[in-house]
Amino acid sequence: MRRQILLLFCLSACFLASCSSSSIFGLNKNATRITSVRTTAYTHGESDHIVYGAKTAVGTQLKYGNVRSAAADWSVYPVGTIFQIEGLPYVYQVDDYGSALVGTNTIDLYKPDKATMKAWGVRNVNIRVLKWGSFSKSLSIMKPRTAYPHIRKMVARIESSS
Repeated sequence: MRRQILLLFCLSACFLASCSSSSIFGLNKNATRITSVRTTAYTHGESDHIVYGAKTAVGTQLKYGNVRSAAADWSVYPVGTIFQIEGLPYVYQVDDYGSALVGTNTIDLYKPDKATMKAWGVRNVNIRVLKWGSFSKSLSIMKPRTAYPHIRKMVARIESSS
């Protein structure tokens, strides 16, 4: 009886481990580790984001739960890129961009309010890219928006590397 309980416990533990947040997305187990990534934080209440409200560049609601929104230069981290910051339990998804991010290799993490944003500050972190996004999807979203200089730069960088 004891062996059966132990076996059941071990099988349950294995099952639960396989149901981690990364397996929800069907993510690559061979994640790409990137060290010392500069991160900042933003919120929808900032003056340069108020016009967009709590919407991402993709048009969805900004997320702040187990999966959180992140903004980046889409010519570096294309839309749909999913990553984790080492030491934190959350999964971040690149679904936004910002003019100040282009060419900086900085990732901007969404925070729900200014206090949480300021508490994050600027941090260099190690990340694990669990799934790379799509440059072609990035282009399809950005091409109609090339009236903006920062978007033209991202589009040109993607097209020149293709």
